[in-house]
Amino acid sequence: MACADPDVDLLVTPLFALNMRVRNRLGLYLNPRNAVAADWMDVAEAMGFSYLEIQNYEATQNPTLSVLKDWQASCRDATVGKLLSILEEVERKDVVEDIRPMIYEDIRKYNEKLKKQAEAPLQVPEVDSCVPRTPERFGITLDDDPEGSPELFDAFICYCQSDIQFVHEMIRELEQTEYKLKLCVFDRNVLPGSCVWTITSELIEKRCKRMVVVISDEYLDSDACDFQTKFALSLCPGARNKRLIPVVYKSMKKPFPSILRFLTICDYTRPCTQTWFWVRLAKALSLP
Repeated sequence: MACADPDVDLLVTPLFALNMRVRNRLGLYLNPRNAVAADWMDVAEAMGFSYLEIQNYEATQNPTLSVLKDWQASCRDATVGKLLSILEEVERKDVVEDIRPMIYEDIRKYNEKLKKQAEAPLQVPEVDSCVPRTPERFGITLDDDPEGSPELFDAFICYCQSDIQFVHEMIRELEQTEYKLKLCVFDRNVLPGSCVWTITSELIEKRCKRMVVVISDEYLDSDACDFQTKFALSLCPGARNKRLIPVVYKSMKKPFPSILRFLTICDYTRPCTQTWFWVRLAKALSLP
């Protein structure tokens, strides 16, 4: 895509560089259903969302914001340049031209922030060895060997505190049986005193082969679960390597999270399939 600023590459600028001002402006253009010009539904379809997912967005207060948020979380190619290309593809060049100045202003601020972070001095309390010091070597889990290899797991368990009893049942069924899987349960395995977000991303990306998401009404209100789920999705767009496995163990009053609708789930709420529940889940977690 042609770029008005030669110093800005829109195709590599992530979508989260755009602030709420631009996103709300897009909503003003795209939220109203329009019989003549393309609206948010056309944009969502061009982004790859299914018919059922798009229908689900109709119930949200601001469908454009919801679509942008989920696209950003589930698609590794969600860049500013890709968004503008989609808008041009659905023939909304009027929108592109209107928001372009605001986009470049947001990107300028985003790049300035990156530059300041890069220029910040590295704090080194001591230099006593030529061996690189990393968070892994300091130890972040209970059985980490600070001088050896980091502790690895078959799965990271994403859950909220109200679902902890089911997590205990999961430990009994998957760790203490013939499956002998190794689960990473934050409250049990992670040592205190480190940054939650840094440690969580380290565990999900580098230490755990899979992530089990325990879905419940309480899960939907958890900022920590929201971060963990979207981070895991960003590592496996399109679920190509079956990295993320949603689990439902009790009935829900709230809608199932839209960003997980494209994944097959393990459902413990159906009595007729409970016999196969742990076998299916264990098999999925045992895959290489």
